[in-house]
Amino acid sequence: MNRPQHFWGVCFLFCFLFFNLSGTAWPADAVDHSLYADLLNKYARDRVVDYRGFKNEEKRLDEYLKVLEGTDTGKLSRNEQLAFYINAYNATTIKFILSAYPGVKSIRDLGGRIFDRAFSKKIVRIEGKTISLDDLEHGIIRPRFKEPRVHFAVNCASKSCPPLIPEPYQASILDQQLDDSTRAFLNDAERNRLEGKRLYVSKIFKWFAEDFNDDVVGFFLRFADVEIKEKLAADKDKIKVKYLDYDWTLNGK
Repeated sequence: MNRPQHFWGVCFLFCFLFFNLSGTAWPADAVDHSLYADLLNKYARDRVVDYRGFKNEEKRLDEYLKVLEGTDTGKLSRNEQLAFYINAYNATTIKFILSAYPGVKSIRDLGGRIFDRAFSKKIVRIEGKTISLDDLEHGIIRPRFKEPRVHFAVNCASKSCPPLIPEPYQASILDQQLDDSTRAFLNDAERNRLEGKRLYVSKIFKWFAEDFNDDVVGFFLRFADVEIKEKLAADKDKIKVKYLDYDWTLNGK
């Protein structure tokens, strides 16, 4: 039996009021990364971060960090959560550098006499808590998402780090962004290179070997350019992996 149009209109109105007034969540909106997008577009270029530019617009960066601080990640999809945490790590790291800029030469300077203490300082404000960069990376991102490509997305403000890309990570294109960042880093001869049967790679692969299943060559076979991939495949069992020194100098102008 056909229902009159006003019947369906009343049903729709009832459902709308029920879901909104009862507190039952509709699908969550993506986090607004627009402030951060504008800043990155202006001040993260050619693998170098313009910290002076960020300093001049620090209030806008603070506004963005407030957006992150007020976000309920439990209402986000998995991809939105991962994008959120990567952006939170990178934006907070920029803010951390600005706290001592222009005198800072390396993020490790901010750790006092114990260099790595910089990453254990409680400076990341999310979900009603203040945690450290280490807490965020090793307590949330790595164990929760088990995604090795994040190592080429999070940026520790150092020259040997994967570059800060000129746009935020976003859920709708996250897989492509992670692929692009990974490929760009692996195929950058300043950071990784193949010489004969020796594959010289970033220490990232040593520090987080378990995230790459202790198979650096296998990971390169997934993401290396065709020429390198063919050489690796031909000598896969003979390749010796060597780790390059890590340059902690600030990745700024």
